[in-house]
Amino acid sequence: MGETVKLEYQGKIYEFPVVEGTCGEKAFDISTLRSQTGLITLDPGFLSTGACESQITFLDGDKGELLYRGIPIEQLAEKSTFVETAYLLIYGNLPSKKELEDFQHHLTYHSMLHESIKNFYDGFPENPHPMAVTSAVVGSLATFYENQLNVRDEREIEITIHRLIAKLPTIAAYSYKKSIGQPLPYPDNSLDYASNFMKMMFSTPCEPYEVDPLAAKALDVLLIIHADHEQNCSTSSVRLVGSSMCNLFASVSAGIYALWGPLHGGANQAVIEMLQEINDTGGKVKECVARAKDSENPFRLMGFGHRVYKNFDPRSRIIKKLAHQIIDKMGTKEPLLEIALELEEIATKDSYFVEKKLYPNVDFYSGIIYKALNFPVNMFPVLFAMGRLPGWIAQWKELQEDKNFKIGRPRQIYQGEKTRDYIPLEKRS
Repeated sequence: MGETVKLEYQGKIYEFPVVEGTCGEKAFDISTLRSQTGLITLDPGFLSTGACESQITFLDGDKGELLYRGIPIEQLAEKSTFVETAYLLIYGNLPSKKELEDFQHHLTYHSMLHESIKNFYDGFPENPHPMAVTSAVVGSLATFYENQLNVRDEREIEITIHRLIAKLPTIAAYSYKKSIGQPLPYPDNSLDYASNFMKMMFSTPCEPYEVDPLAAKALDVLLIIHADHEQNCSTSSVRLVGSSMCNLFASVSAGIYALWGPLHGGANQAVIEMLQEINDTGGKVKECVARAKDSENPFRLMGFGHRVYKNFDPRSRIIKKLAHQIIDKMGTKEPLLEIALELEEIATKDSYFVEKKLYPNVDFYSGIIYKALNFPVNMFPVLFAMGRLPGWIAQWKELQEDKNFKIGRPRQIYQGEKTRDYIPLEKRS
């Protein structure tokens, strides 16, 4: 018998097996806890609870390490593409040349939306938030392919995966165009994934538009580093909805809504809003740093530190260099970017931030890059959703293929009223 954990309760000792992951992380399996003891665990936020065993992503917050299917994120950001990384996450291995060509082909030729979906956009009010529109339209795809949603049919799942990855950039770009009243463009099959999206975002029928290769590369890298991040809020939402055997479109729609929250996908938007606040109050960065260090002051520096990473976020190392490349190429000074660079310079050298390991995180730099590439702030979480899509799909697919598949059903500790009688209305005070 392997390693176990013993629990003593009411004079009895119970043993639970220890499960060890391939990278050394350990847990003890409490799946029989309630049946053996009548107890459940109470873990608000699930900070000490493993909801599944997974082969997709590993992160070590203390070491600042992130692996996709065992491959370091640094290698993928430098050498891979978002499409290839998506294949890796979903299918478990890097594709052969033929597999990558076939995958790319499907993503290219499934990128158009049914013309009737444009009527759906017309039903939204003026200037809707692109994140709300994106999630709603993704969920609506189930109505267009309702005869191909069997979550136990491998072929139907394959087609749905292709459709979803291919169409999300089109849906996202249309959501933006709707919000500013511009016509909805068609995809361009001659362009790669990131370039095609940027053209749909920023081109108009009035004049030619050429995608900047550095901008497209920057977006591709940003999509890669956001592609998966273990059992975060939105990923857990996709898994929980998918555990009812719900189709992939609906499950991902739920994940997009979960991502929209300011504590999750909205963090990089909060960075830009903070920079704007600093700019509007005179751009005095040193004073803002002093305010952030004052425990009595409610002001906080957004984009510093991370809930999981207690060391430098490996993703921020990657895009820090990219952010500086983009800003250098711009050649002109932009107030918010200037403030961001000054803030980065101070905070990375200040002993207060260094000792507390409050390093600039991925949200700090991604917000700067999105701003430099002229993406509006309300599109930041949509871009995050585009990047996270392969991870959501991989996690959903892994769940459906799990031999121990179960519908998610968390327990609770009830703290409400005990049993009491119904009081007729006329007798209530």
